Amino acid sequence: DLADVNGTIFVNNVSMGLYAEAVAKDGYREAKLRTILDAAPEVVGLEAPSRELVWRGPGGNVHSGAAVILVSNNSYRLGPRLGAGTRPRVDDGLLGVTILAGPHERSHGLARLRLPWRQWNAPTFVINSDAPVPVGVDGESMHVAPPLRFTIRPGVLRVRIAPQHPGASPSAAQPEGLVDALTMLWQLARGQNPSDVFAHHHPALSVPKGGQVDI
Repeated sequence: DLADVNGTIFVNNVSMGLYAEAVAKDGYREAKLRTILDAAPEVVGLEAPSRELVWRGPGGNVHSGAAVILVSNNSYRLGPRLGAGTRPRVDDGLLGVTILAGPHERSHGLARLRLPWRQWNAPTFVINSDAPVPVGVDGESMHVAPPLRFTIRPGVLRVRIAPQHPGASPSAAQPEGLVDALTMLWQLARGQNPSDVFAHHHPALSVPKGGQVDI
């Protein structure tokens, strides 16, 4: 798949908030970590101004403000799990939407969740604002006029898989449920080839080495 925001195509993700503000600053390329740290108080500090980003959650409720909004071409796996920070697949035909609550939401008790973020999938996503929004599009800084309309473009690419590549993201090997995890562990303990175990449990994600896949 590919995705786009207001007609601009992206392969990985579009970020708004802390990272987007840092990318827009002079000196980011030379000192990325320092620039992000310098931008943090301006974006996520309790005294930070609340940029008016308005969006709807998966239940249809209207929300405003966030420290970080990440819209990705398919969902990233987050948290302390196998393959965190990667995408299990890029052919689900859905955007991944991840919202990290800002200081104003946290101070008003609007982020009472077990995790510091919310994440869901959707074929489209819209963000409204009262001014052009600084964004990072696959790591490149730009400003996008509102409303920001995100859409997914399913199956528009054909990708060749190198012979030495496993054919799947590390996060795709995450077991689905306890039974699946125990079964995979038992098969691996018996000495079965890890690639064969993965292919058996996730046949839809397995790609022959040196083959190709539509995304």
